[in-house]
Amino acid sequence: MASAETIRKELQHTGKYMMQYDLAWGNAGNISARTEGDRYVVTASGTFLGELEESDLIECDLSGNIYGAEGRKPSKETPMHRAIYESRPEIGAVLHASPFYTTLIACSDLELPSNMFVETMYYLERIERVPYYHPGSDALGEGVREKAKLANVLLLENHGVVVYDTTIREARMALQTLEVASRMLITSMSAKVGIQGLGPEMEREFLEKAGYKPRRDWSL
Repeated sequence: MASAETIRKELQHTGKYMMQYDLAWGNAGNISARTEGDRYVVTASGTFLGELEESDLIECDLSGNIYGAEGRKPSKETPMHRAIYESRPEIGAVLHASPFYTTLIACSDLELPSNMFVETMYYLERIERVPYYHPGSDALGEGVREKAKLANVLLLENHGVVVYDTTIREARMALQTLEVASRMLITSMSAKVGIQGLGPEMEREFLEKAGYKPRRDWSL
């Protein structure tokens, strides 16, 4: 595992990246990464992801303890982050945001296909929906916990999305792939251009044999 200092710098870079590529806006969104054992760092309440300072990243543990926050509070969405780390010990980073096109999908009954292109087959192989609960509530945390083992992408209805993976980089790539795929779907519908996805056999062959990336183990 990378050092705590490296992880903090990666989170700062990721915040800027998310703003640069329209994956987050305003002071919406919060991100975190596991450091060691049962500890993780998460953005403080009210932070702007594009300009994260060292003091904007607060260390917590899975028991709810907070370390060295100097009066700052961790994001109110911390119950959601904690639920994922508790449910999925292999997860190293959690990104929550409300990118425009993805949030459109989350506010609709549209299903996002995973068979459009290579990256969607890998990153979006499994997507689950979490019913609306108020942001920051324990109910939302438990709703996320219920679905956390079923997928690495959770659409939060009428709210946004939470994406998580083994590393910050992989989570970031998944979030961007999700937003691109959502934009493609909505744009194609507006332009009345039908998307011809790959068949289930071809998609399965890609995931199992193409060697693009090792297939995710969903037996966890």
